[in-house]
Amino acid sequence: MRFSLTQNAFCLGPGRLLRRVTPVIDTAAKLDEWLPSLRAASWAAIDTEADSLHAYPEKLCLLQVSIDSGNVLIDPLAGLDLSLVLEEFKKHELILHGSDYDLRMLRKSVDFIPVRVFDTMLAARLLGIREFGLTNLVSRFLDIQLEKGPQKANWGRRPLTQRMEAYAVNDTAHLRKLSEILRQQLKEKGRLEWHSQMCDRLIAENSHVPPPDPDQVWRIKGSRHLPPRALAVLREVWRWREEEAVAANRPPYFILSPDALINIAAVAMDSSKAIEPMIPRHLTNRRRRGLMDAVHRGRGATPLPSIIRVRGTPPDEASKARFVELEARRNRSAKALEIDETLIASRATLAAISIHGERAVREMMPWQRKLIGFESVT
Repeated sequence: MRFSLTQNAFCLGPGRLLRRVTPVIDTAAKLDEWLPSLRAASWAAIDTEADSLHAYPEKLCLLQVSIDSGNVLIDPLAGLDLSLVLEEFKKHELILHGSDYDLRMLRKSVDFIPVRVFDTMLAARLLGIREFGLTNLVSRFLDIQLEKGPQKANWGRRPLTQRMEAYAVNDTAHLRKLSEILRQQLKEKGRLEWHSQMCDRLIAENSHVPPPDPDQVWRIKGSRHLPPRALAVLREVWRWREEEAVAANRPPYFILSPDALINIAAVAMDSSKAIEPMIPRHLTNRRRRGLMDAVHRGRGATPLPSIIRVRGTPPDEASKARFVELEARRNRSAKALEIDETLIASRATLAAISIHGERAVREMMPWQRKLIGFESVT
């Protein structure tokens, strides 16, 4: 098997995209044969697919790679040793689009942290482009209409369908050309360094994936309205659902919806009300028994406190005035640059600066500080 552009390329034309077969690397032999092409590459664009809608916990199911010589799909589920691939990735500025999720998935799944990235979505936003989805950008700059892919596809299934393969490779096949255009426009507008700072921040923020706080992870949306006794039930029911989800390898909401958890916990603290009518019909008898056991454990547990929100220093009149001035500065800069003002600073950031001053300013990137008048703060 030879990995040549003629085998795995797309035939591109104005407004159209013709699909061809893309090599799927799912054996050690195929990986060994492709590695020299990666080592010789002058650039690399990547993307990932996971099975978060179909499995629990989610896992990395596909790694899409585009390089000078063409596109490939690497199958992480085939038990491949990807260490040499990741080693080569560290030698490149990796091109991605909307890289937050991909960086977290790569860090969690294969312990990979890139050295440099070029995020095309961030680049588009810094250029003031409001429709910054990949489909929109490829259409706007390359005159290519990407087909809508299978949004809810199960990427953990094998073999992949031809449509899934085509959708997957579209996520990287055009990133090189797109990045060149966006990079040039950033350079012309004097914003290339801003983009570099944002990409570095992305890498830093996704390099450490902290484990969930066991005292907070079960406090789902709606739980703050529950009294202490109901919270004890919610925690036990949530734990039961987690165990069932892992055992079934299905997302937790397939077992029981978040709303159902809240409703059951709310009713469970009142012994005069029956819980059984609230249990969804799709639950098997075994799961019904397990759920009721969890409810009973929660009823017998120590009531849990509601979340105590630690309030920061309340703003005084001077802080409020500073906030208004900072917001005005930010908005003037954003309007002049024709970019989203939250790229410069969120309202929460401005509020922190108005109260804490330079300590909060230091959390901003240098280009952001400059635009709101704190260039001298380092």
